[in-house]
Amino acid sequence: MLPPFFCQPSCESSSWRSHHQQRKLEMLRFWRDGLERQLAAVTAAMTTLEGQIQRDHSDES
Repeated sequence: MLPPFFCQPSCESSSWRSHHQQRKLEMLRFWRDGLERQLAAVTAAMTTLEGQIQRDHSDES
């Protein structure tokens, strides 16, 4: 595996690995945050729709 372009030839393999792992963790957290926002939006839409369905059923009775 070739070292990344930003890394000098004197870079230690362990420091590159640590940096890479930190970047990957940041990326995964970013993805998770986006998914949590989407899940919150879907949950809110479902709650609203369930309330409307219950309201419509009570209006019919």
